[in-house]
Amino acid sequence: MQFAVTFRHMEPTDALKAYARERMERVRKYLPDPIACHVALSTEKHNHRIDVSFQLHNGLTVAAHETTENMYSSIDLCIAKIERQVRKYKGKLEGMRARPHDVVPLPWSHSIVSEAFDGKPGATEDTHETSGTPEFQVVKTEKFHAQPLSVSDAIVQLNLNHEPFLVFRSDAGQVSVVYKRPDGSYGLIETPDSPQPSRASAAAS
Repeated sequence: MQFAVTFRHMEPTDALKAYARERMERVRKYLPDPIACHVALSTEKHNHRIDVSFQLHNGLTVAAHETTENMYSSIDLCIAKIERQVRKYKGKLEGMRARPHDVVPLPWSHSIVSEAFDGKPGATEDTHETSGTPEFQVVKTEKFHAQPLSVSDAIVQLNLNHEPFLVFRSDAGQVSVVYKRPDGSYGLIETPDSPQPSRASAAAS
């Protein structure tokens, strides 16, 4: 397994790198032989954060992150979270068929948008109510690699990455989104094979 550690906003140490590697090796008991593991360690004020991502031979990834006031504690809690998930899906992972790794990413991106009152930092909600049309500011943009997955496999990948939703490509080639609902169930958004006519054009015809 390829192993890499990235240190951000902190002094790199061999002790932390060795500790992280030793802890990450524990997943071998549950996972098909992983291709690679990347660990990112970062600090901000008193927060010590670890982000971990495993790449598996079947094309799936296992990811998690944790933040505490101690980096060793963050590492322990993060790998414990990953172990709980891979134990839960161990049988499913072993039975999954291999997926291609050279899939061309689809042109799909997701932006997190926040409303900027009156378009000015520090403006209040009262200002927004009297300013007419609200203005918005994109604070974060993420690009997704839409892997080809069945709906069942996409739900597994969703849970392995501890994310609220996952963009994927169905076996039919459609861009789809699976997401976790508040009641613990799952929802599925599918896109049509071809653009649907607008209501105005449909009415005109």
